[in-house]
Amino acid sequence: MNDKQDNYDVRNWWRNSIIDMEPGKINLRGHPIDKLIGKVSFPQMIWLMVRGELPSEAEAKLLECALVAGVDHGPQAPSIAAARMAATCGVDLNNIMATGVNMLGDVHGGAGEQCAELYYNIANRIENETIEDAVTQGLNEWRNKYGKIISGFGHRFHKPVDPRAPLLMAKVREAAKNKIVSGVYADIGEMVQKEISKQRGDIPIAMNIDGATAVIFCELGFPPPLSRGLFCLSRSVGILAHGWEQMEMGGRNKGPMPPSFLPIYKPQ
Repeated sequence: MNDKQDNYDVRNWWRNSIIDMEPGKINLRGHPIDKLIGKVSFPQMIWLMVRGELPSEAEAKLLECALVAGVDHGPQAPSIAAARMAATCGVDLNNIMATGVNMLGDVHGGAGEQCAELYYNIANRIENETIEDAVTQGLNEWRNKYGKIISGFGHRFHKPVDPRAPLLMAKVREAAKNKIVSGVYADIGEMVQKEISKQRGDIPIAMNIDGATAVIFCELGFPPPLSRGLFCLSRSVGILAHGWEQMEMGGRNKGPMPPSFLPIYKPQ
């Protein structure tokens, strides 16, 4: 193998279409960095980096609504509690943030990915079925795969309404009215909510933050895994704030309960 081939193999090791960087040059998705700084918003930058193109300002505004809505939900959220505990263990801020973000799995914070899968499944069925039948079949398939709890719906605190969801849905409806998005996934999300309530004996159920942001991410064309990634970006802001506050407050080795409360010991 000659030197030219060796050079190509080394440079081809991390081949990518995201950044073209060399001394004195930084191009992101084909855009020189000086054409981006001060000229695009952070939501537009996120979109550019993961999608390879700049969105319209209206699309970026809708994405921003989802990002803002998911920033924080207090120390009762496992991701925030874990970050605050980590802050009392003497680790640095980046470790604190990683601890919190690593808590965002299928049940807490990552449910938006599964909800987006459900919405896309139903949308594909609408081509050959009524939306009512598509929702029913989509929910049946979901439960066969994941169990009875539908990701994106229900909340242990906010009953029967998660205060974030109606605001986000109103933003989607406004965007659909202005032809920014189709509104199809807003219809699907609301139909899913209605059907779950019906199956519960007409007991209302909240569309939670995962269900509402999944509507926005689907309306904007993001693949389901990015629903999780985008929520992680959003929640990392709250994790940063809580982690920094706890560092300033101090405290050492704080566990999940005050030391005056000990877990109940129950022999097996």
